[in-house]
Amino acid sequence: MDANSLRRAFTQYFVDHGHTAVASAGLIPHHPRAPLFTNAGMNQFIPYFLAEERPPFPRATTIQKCVRVRGKHDDIDLVGRTTRHLTFFEMLGNFSFGDYFKEGAIPLAWELLTSTFKLDGDRLWVSVYTDDDEAAAIWRDTVGVPAGRIQRMGDDNFWEMGDTGPCGPCSEIYYDRGPAFGAAGGPAGGGGEERYVEIWNLVFMQFDRQVDGTLTPLPKPNIDTGAGFERVLMVLQDVPSIWETDVLRPIIATAESLTGRAYGEDPETDVSLRILADHARSMSFLVSDGVFPSNEDRGYVLRRLIRRAVRQAYALGVTKPVTPELVRSTVAVMGEAYPALARDEEFLVGVAEREEARFRATLRAGLSMLEAELVEGATTVSGQAAFRLHDTHGFPIELTREIAAERGAGVDEEGFAAAMRQQREQSKQAGKGQAAVDPDRLDTYRSLLDAGGPTRFLGYTSNTATARVLAVLDAAAPADPSHRLVEVFLDETPFYAEGGGQVGDTGFVETDTGLARVVDTTAALPGLTRHLAVLEQGHLDAGQTATASIDAERRAAIRRNHTGTHLLHWALRTVLGEHVKQQGSLVAPDRLRFDFTHYGPLSAGEISRVEDLVNDRVLVDEDVTVTQMSRQDAEILGAIAFFEDKYGDEVRVVRAGSESTELCGGTHVSRLGQIGPFQIVSEGSIGSNLRRIEATTGTATLARLRQAERQIADAAGLLRASPDELTAAVERRLADLRDAEARARSAEQAALADRAHAIAHGATDGWVVARADGLSQDQLRELAAQVRQAGSFQAVVLGGSPDGSKASLVALVSKGATPSAPDLIADAARTVGGGGGGRNPEQALAGGRDASRLDEALEQVRAKLGR
Repeated sequence: MDANSLRRAFTQYFVDHGHTAVASAGLIPHHPRAPLFTNAGMNQFIPYFLAEERPPFPRATTIQKCVRVRGKHDDIDLVGRTTRHLTFFEMLGNFSFGDYFKEGAIPLAWELLTSTFKLDGDRLWVSVYTDDDEAAAIWRDTVGVPAGRIQRMGDDNFWEMGDTGPCGPCSEIYYDRGPAFGAAGGPAGGGGEERYVEIWNLVFMQFDRQVDGTLTPLPKPNIDTGAGFERVLMVLQDVPSIWETDVLRPIIATAESLTGRAYGEDPETDVSLRILADHARSMSFLVSDGVFPSNEDRGYVLRRLIRRAVRQAYALGVTKPVTPELVRSTVAVMGEAYPALARDEEFLVGVAEREEARFRATLRAGLSMLEAELVEGATTVSGQAAFRLHDTHGFPIELTREIAAERGAGVDEEGFAAAMRQQREQSKQAGKGQAAVDPDRLDTYRSLLDAGGPTRFLGYTSNTATARVLAVLDAAAPADPSHRLVEVFLDETPFYAEGGGQVGDTGFVETDTGLARVVDTTAALPGLTRHLAVLEQGHLDAGQTATASIDAERRAAIRRNHTGTHLLHWALRTVLGEHVKQQGSLVAPDRLRFDFTHYGPLSAGEISRVEDLVNDRVLVDEDVTVTQMSRQDAEILGAIAFFEDKYGDEVRVVRAGSESTELCGGTHVSRLGQIGPFQIVSEGSIGSNLRRIEATTGTATLARLRQAERQIADAAGLLRASPDELTAAVERRLADLRDAEARARSAEQAALADRAHAIAHGATDGWVVARADGLSQDQLRELAAQVRQAGSFQAVVLGGSPDGSKASLVALVSKGATPSAPDLIADAARTVGGGGGGRNPEQALAGGRDASRLDEALEQVRAKLGR
């Protein structure tokens, strides 16, 4: 059974048993309790397991792409050194949300393995949690596994999502590969790890762990299972390790071709070839899912993987790029199962190739520096050296640690951390995102949310609403008691709470007893809108009826910019390619800002084309429609989702005309023509492979155009020309200026020549020492050169003050003359309170702060020449 056949057979089996086939989620999880990367099939179902959302189906099955690097599960150090560990892998899974439990999960797994996959049941072993008699009984009495092949384990067979929350015992299924792979005894009885390979873990999620550690039974227990795709494939294809399966061996073959090394000839070479194959898959899938190399978070992990692979190739003597062909090989192997890889192939290759080129530019120097640290007998790489390797040569600390470990040395981790802290303190940047909620208020906020439910948002259709005041809290001690800052909570509101890049609304909340001016609107908790307001008159009290009114003109400007942002996103993808993905945005009344993935600056032509595409759509004036639909239907429709945002099963789809379709919860115009003129104000880099565009729409664009017209008219007036003639008039003036500058330079040269001849007449015994004030150091040097040309002098020393306070000294001497130019004016430079001179024996420049001692300094030079 090949890989694609296994995928089809697994999915079909569970569909036939009443499960809904759910597509693999991306590698960027959305839930706040999810890990950095999707690392298990259950990640996308966390809201169902936590009872935050109602599952749309009772049973599901997935084949989930996963990455395990950093965090609780980090297999990177084992990759290539075992037969079964990977950083990127696929996880086969079936899930029950309060439907079947152990009595269903265990027989389903056994039937699939033994009947569909035709595995020998006598070679399957199972483990259960220490006191899980129920699972042991099902395995023994229902399935028929002999008691001798059912083993008890402790914490290894108890699954927990975190310190609190859903948890429960689990049961693992192992395949016995036979005596050739290790000792007998079973997975918990001393058997070899390579012999008894875990292929499936069945998690029985039946408890909710409380803060005090107690376990409370869940009202509806759930099932979460995960089978390692590559491990199952290894068993079905009867090969010694996952590396010989049809999802990895072809990529290893590519690594063999690139390195000129044969797999199976040398154990350490084999490790490097396996790492190249594994990391090729990880880098390809991460970039495809919107991760780009950087020095932060997910981007840092990707950069580490690419650079680790490059270093492995370099260690095998490869100096040419390797990642492009490794990525292409990955696409060839995995593209049928994951079409996005094939669609984005050239882009994936480009990202990997550029990152490899960056690292190779510093790799040799970095390794040389590391070698110098690891001299004979050295046991530690200093923290400063590790920091320089990271900061200057692009070596992730993990790579430095790994190379040092290969030489039996460690890294001064504390010293490295201290150097990193110092760097951060020296280059602090503004924090990203919204300020944290005051922890002292959390209980109050939760109580408001529990009592009144989520704030009902009316702002999609209304600018004003009559609402009930739920609470009024002091926001901060006011500097001016007459302007008390408060947090106002209403049961419903037209005010949009900051989110999705769109700023919060402003306006007024008024009751019979008071008036509050809302200066910002945010979410105190998901679903609970907080109106931050200045109490301008009287007081507001809980229970009152209030009129809430937004600043409608400001909202209209925000709507224009928000819909304009959607059109900008579409236009960028059209002009630059589908690799463009939104990485952040700001939708404000005066401008829009859009951050996106791209590997280089936009040309003037590309910027113009983007502007033209957006303005063309505005002129077409199509409808902007908003529809609620399932996430699955939205994906079929082609809606674009911002990967950092979390979306439920019901999503809001905004179609900005016929070209742009995105998931969005913000406010928008009703027709594209309402956006008005669109103009890009700036475009630049904000990080590795990250670009930022700022733009304006509507009246803001008109204001910019009017300002530009005024500036052009003013400039034309100064040049006594019409605006249409401005360019020609500027060119004429520049030509006049160049002519004037040329005449001035000519006059300056003539004056210097006259001055040089006058000074040359004062020569004594083949040398000149003179004072020449009012010249810059460059002019003084030019004068000295002309003096020397005026006569055959062995030494020319000039001193002068350009401004009456500072002093400059210049010395020119013949080749081989003694003293040298620097020695000749060294004492004089100190006399005028300075230094300099340089290393050129024939020419020296020096300066000082005390021009009053310049004559004294020149006398010192004369005395030195007189000797």
